[in-house]
Amino acid sequence: MKTAVLATAFLFMAGSVLSLSSPAQSNSSDAHLYGTLIDASGAGVGGVQVTARPEGSPNARTWSALSTATGEYSFSVPAGRYHVQFNRTPFVSRDFILDLAAGQSRTLSFRLDLERLSSNVVVTAQAEPSLAPQTTAPVTVISRDEIAARQTVSLPDLLLFAPGISIGRTGAEGGTTSIFLNGGNSNFVKVLVDGTPINPPGGAVDFSNLTLDNIDKIEIVRGAESAIYGTDAVSGVIQLFTHRGTTRVPEFSAFGEGGSFSSARGGGQLSGLLGAFDYSGAASYVQTAGQGPNDDFLNRTLSGNVGYAFRDQNQLRLSLRNNTSEAGIPGETVFEPASRYQRYALHVFDSSAHWDFTTGTHWHHQISGGESYYRQHSFNPQQSFYATDPNAFCPQANPASLPTPEFCDFTSDNHYEYDRANLSAQASYLLPKFGATAGYQYEVENASIPSLDVGHVRRNNQGGFLDFQYLPRPRVFLDFGARAEANANFGTRVVPRVGASVAWRYGKGFWGDTRYRVFYGQGIKEPRFDQLYDDQFGDFGNPSLKPEASKNWSTGIEQKLANEQVKISGEYFSNRFYNIISFAFCSALAPPSTSNTCGISFPNAPSSFGYFFNTDRARARGTNIAAEVRPLHWLMVMGNYSYVDSLVISAPNAFDPSEQPGSRLIRRPPHSGSLTMNAALRHLSVSLAGYFTGVRTDSDFLGLNITRNPGYARFDLATRYEFARGVSLYARSTNLFDKKYQDVVGFPALGRDVRVGMNYRFSGHN
Repeated sequence: MKTAVLATAFLFMAGSVLSLSSPAQSNSSDAHLYGTLIDASGAGVGGVQVTARPEGSPNARTWSALSTATGEYSFSVPAGRYHVQFNRTPFVSRDFILDLAAGQSRTLSFRLDLERLSSNVVVTAQAEPSLAPQTTAPVTVISRDEIAARQTVSLPDLLLFAPGISIGRTGAEGGTTSIFLNGGNSNFVKVLVDGTPINPPGGAVDFSNLTLDNIDKIEIVRGAESAIYGTDAVSGVIQLFTHRGTTRVPEFSAFGEGGSFSSARGGGQLSGLLGAFDYSGAASYVQTAGQGPNDDFLNRTLSGNVGYAFRDQNQLRLSLRNNTSEAGIPGETVFEPASRYQRYALHVFDSSAHWDFTTGTHWHHQISGGESYYRQHSFNPQQSFYATDPNAFCPQANPASLPTPEFCDFTSDNHYEYDRANLSAQASYLLPKFGATAGYQYEVENASIPSLDVGHVRRNNQGGFLDFQYLPRPRVFLDFGARAEANANFGTRVVPRVGASVAWRYGKGFWGDTRYRVFYGQGIKEPRFDQLYDDQFGDFGNPSLKPEASKNWSTGIEQKLANEQVKISGEYFSNRFYNIISFAFCSALAPPSTSNTCGISFPNAPSSFGYFFNTDRARARGTNIAAEVRPLHWLMVMGNYSYVDSLVISAPNAFDPSEQPGSRLIRRPPHSGSLTMNAALRHLSVSLAGYFTGVRTDSDFLGLNITRNPGYARFDLATRYEFARGVSLYARSTNLFDKKYQDVVGFPALGRDVRVGMNYRFSGHN
């Protein structure tokens, strides 16, 4: 009996050992992959989804693992060739093709960089890209999804729906278009395309021919950012980011459309990834006959972005963008006849090259260069109307021109050429709780302005900055720094910036995260070339002009509710603008005085002349409130409201009643806002957007003493239906209810504009 029991026990134990050793023997033939994932500061990145799928077998079993809080991951797979992916928003996804042998243990550790095109990452607000919650200045990010849902073609039509922005557009399509941000002047906004500034030196960008082709993201930073970007960043910065190829199987799209006003538009985009080389390119054209005489518009866009990765954290990138347009300019047709021959051609080109690389775990470097040129040709070869009033000094010069009491259509032919090129370098030392960046930039500006006594003008500028980020506590992020800008005209100026972002509360459920921000910055803007040099009309430039400047501070709060289905943000801002440049006619005083009304004198000056002064001061303060609500998974509702209390404080040389002290700043409405609803259900998507603005201060500048522009409400509708794989039919209507309004007094805006088109898109994949 005992023998039988012992034999049974022995057999059971032997079977157990064999059954346990069998999997072990099987596991011993598996390959093991493990490693550590870190971010730019060297800290571990947790929550990264690691997947391994047999290469060339999309339906095969997938193995996966999740990195720990310290960034460590590990898993085992049978021997073979695998496509291994690492994914976590908002970091750049990484892909590897690995051959894993039986019993092999392989280490794969690397750094994950923030995805610059992600809506959760902000690039422009600080020296180094950062997570959106950590930014200290108020920022609005417009993603590719929002651009696609709205079917917006031109950049101004998209920016109009962002908080803090108002637009001055002289007419329909092709008219000069200015952007005002948080109450600042139109030349107080620095505009970048992939890091390259496109402002004419000291001037404002004309947005009339800037399209959204190949654009994946737009960042709008509200607040003075001259501490990082130098001149022009007085009230904020707007940056456009072009698309990058990410798929080994290329992505391709083509479209064509037509509609109201004999309009037509077509174009396409191609992007992809070839080993270490990525590429993206797009081309489009749009043309329209317009809604009246001499109101046609033709615009062409070419855009490209290519990059090459020598290895991890060592990459080169080049982007090019070219916009050319020609438009008829009928003029202020609300008050005077249309100018039948006046034309305006605009050519905006920009290029940027970036070399990003690391040396060690914590050092990140960037060397970059960029160039942009700006060509304007405004010409009017024939007179369309003349003034019958002899005191207007505008006799009939064309037998076909129409008589008016006092308005004149002058002939002209002016070419303006601007060019700016820069070379910059910056180095960042990043730790989990501290980061420091030092940067240097050298810039050369050139211009050819026909009205100046000199044919060509040039200015060389340079600047250096320091920027620091510090996390004294897990919920507190601080950013502070300064820039010394050495300008060839006004000398050296130092401008600071400082801000904080504080997570007051982390929460889930109905009452979610609460974040508070506060920011202070100073801005400067260099004088224009025509303000510095003498012209052919007897006016004198003032080489002693100071930079126009601003002091800005803002404070705001962001609240998430209902499991992040509701996001509400509000900010208060205060801008003070000073040393604003004005122009005055200096007339001779009656004898025996030998001076003039300006009280200035210099050798060889005539008794009367024009001169520029740093005389004007103004302020703008107010609030921007924005909200996003997703009541259903297929519906997104977004809205914002802006209140801008602006005031002209000092303007001793004002020529127009609208610019007198005590007036509101011109073309900046006290009240404006928008509401957008985007719905996407199965194959159908619909977007309905409404914009409103209150009464604005404006001027006809014709001597009619009109100083107010009525408010209006405008609605846009866009819809798309995918009826076959990759093939969709779309339609949109701008100004759906055919509202009659003027963005600028005297220039009628475009009426109801309906476009219908078809799009084919082949989605790339890895």
